[in-house]
Parts: sequence; C-alpha cells; structure tokens
Amino acid sequence: MHTKISSLLIIAGFVAILMLAGSGPLYRLHIVDLGQAFTVMRWAAYLGAAVVVLSVVYMIWKRPRGLLLGLMMLGTIAALISFYLPYSQLQTARSVPPIHDITTNTSNPPEFVAIAPLRADAPNPVAYPGEETAEQQRQAYPDIETYTTSAEPATVFDAALVVASDMGWQLVASDSEAGRIEATATTTWFGFKDDVVIRIQQENGQTQVDVRSKSRVGRSDVGANAERIRTFISKLDQRLKL
Repeated sequence: MHTKISSLLIIAGFVAILMLAGSGPLYRLHIVDLGQAFTVMRWAAYLGAAVVVLSVVYMIWKRPRGLLLGLMMLGTIAALISFYLPYSQLQTARSVPPIHDITTNTSNPPEFVAIAPLRADAPNPVAYPGEETAEQQRQAYPDIETYTTSAEPATVFDAALVVASDMGWQLVASDSEAGRIEATATTTWFGFKDDVVIRIQQENGQTQVDVRSKSRVGRSDVGANAERIRTFISKLDQRLKL
C-alpha cells in the first residue's frame, strides 16, 4: 500500500512538470488555444503543489531510504518547479500594469509600417492605445525613455541593426533614410510574437533613438516588452562605446 502511494506521488510529480513543459509547445503547434494552454499550466501548478505537500508529509511519516527516497526527492523537485514557475509568473503579472504596448516616447510613439500588415489578424491592433496606456507605463516604467547619443545617425542605425540581430529578432524592414528598423521577437516557450520598431532621428545635434515593443496577443505582457527595450538600449549603448 505504501509503495503504491509513493509510486503515485513520484509519477504525479513528473506528470505535473510534463504538463507545464508541454503547455507552450501545445499552443505553438496549434493543438490548444491560448486559454486552454494557460489552463494546462494552472492545473500543473495545482498538481505540483499537492504533490509537494503530500510527498513531504509521506517522507516525514515513512522515512523512505535508498532508491525510493531518491526518486521521491526528484518527483518532489519536479512538482515544486511545476508550482513555482506559474506562481512566480502570476506574481510578476500582478506587479505590472495590464498593458502590452511599451515605447520610449509615449507622446509620439514610433509607428509600425512594414509590420502593420503582419498584424492584420492579431487580437491587439497595430495602433497605439493612447493616454491611458501611456500613463500606466509612466507609473510602472519611468526609466523607459528616449535614448540620446552624440554618435551620427548612420552609425547608430548600423549599430541598432547589429544589436537587433544579436538579440535574435527577425528583421522585417530597415530604412536608413527614414531611420526606421522593424523586427519581430519570438518568445522561446509559447512562441509569442512581439513586434519592435526603432526610430533613429537627429535633433539639435544629437541622435535620438526611440523604441516601441508591442505584443500581438494578450492583454498583459508581464513586463516583457519593457525588459526588451531596456536590454536593447543597454546593448546599443555598449556597442556605441566600443
């Protein structure tokens, strides 16, 4: 009886982590929709939490040894991961505003041109949402602002192209005369596509770089677009200083 219980707990722990790991690929392969994929994640977290609690109680009660203890520890770790990852994602989502369009210039955000047709069927329209989103961004991400440098626009443009490539973005369009670069970033797990437009222009002897990153699906980006812009600007600044 006790062996059956421990075996069930071990199996359940690995089932939980397989559910979690599989939720993204299931969505990417169009086997389930986004809501169903999130449901799989949620149940993976529930199952993981239950397995952790029951496994700890069982190990304290029965004190298994040897191979059985090792397997139970592995199953418990798998279950803990299955709970922790969705839980931490939920906490992050609650700590940021439910927005998905982030830009360094909320009063005059760069516009998508070449990417616009690619978003024709996307749930999130290509147009900037407006002042409500801008205000939420300013409150949550006050550091997201226009990057200014003394480097020539052509130099900045070339550096921006290299950084975008290094970050793994798919280049959609680049127009050196207009100072505009458009690209798409695809997330690893779920394959979410977030579009990026970079605007480079000279004003008062300085080169200004504005970046906008916008998700195609989802009300909240869980802070991903802001982090993407931060990373891009940091890498661009480092490259220009080489």
